[in-house]
Amino acid sequence: MTPILLIPARLAATRLPGKPLADIGGLPMIVRVVRQAEASGVGPVAVAAGDPEIVAAVEAAGGRAVLTDPDLPSGSDRILAALWALDPAGRHDVVINLQGDIPFIAPEAIRACADLLSERPEADISTVMVAESDPGDRMNPDMPKVVAAMARDGRTARALYFTRSVLYGEGPVWIHHGIYGFRRQALERFTAAPPSPLERRERLEQLRALELGMTVWSAVLDEAPISVDNPADLERARAYARRMGDPA
Repeated sequence: MTPILLIPARLAATRLPGKPLADIGGLPMIVRVVRQAEASGVGPVAVAAGDPEIVAAVEAAGGRAVLTDPDLPSGSDRILAALWALDPAGRHDVVINLQGDIPFIAPEAIRACADLLSERPEADISTVMVAESDPGDRMNPDMPKVVAAMARDGRTARALYFTRSVLYGEGPVWIHHGIYGFRRQALERFTAAPPSPLERRERLEQLRALELGMTVWSAVLDEAPISVDNPADLERARAYARRMGDPA
């Protein structure tokens, strides 16, 4: 495989406008994500930016960014546009879609997502999940769950469904986190299709892949990454940077 890591980012976030440029310990959040992606060693890294301000911030920190149409409907469309701009010849056959709001994502988590496509040739898409940390997680519609068939290794699973609904019964509830590995053809097929009925119902884009008949595998992470979706999350990320004595 010849992966490339692409990070979609735009300023017009509903719950936290300007989120990619939010300062965390002296660095814009998007720059932190770029540095974690580079530390994974999976492949070249670029930001698929919806705004010139994001491009400027990334390039000022020594990173690479591509300006894409700000009106693209989703992050998946944005990374495909950046992919064609960066790699029109199709050299990269795997794309890791890394969300721009996980500033401390472990490089190991990125590698796990990429490795899964190598280990599972039948997989069209890979992603990651974490066991619930609190019983309230399964009741929280803002925490999408993975209904998964666990492999014998206990570290990987085939995704059967994704849902915001409550899950009952014995056993762990798996919380989904938005890191995706796409085979290039799968990404092209996915973005060419309209939103599916279950996707619209659950407001979960990954259900489109399942309705298209794609195979999705998930790697198990031991710890959930900090995701910044609102002002409270941002303060939590800043506090984490202070606790870690994180140098800018």
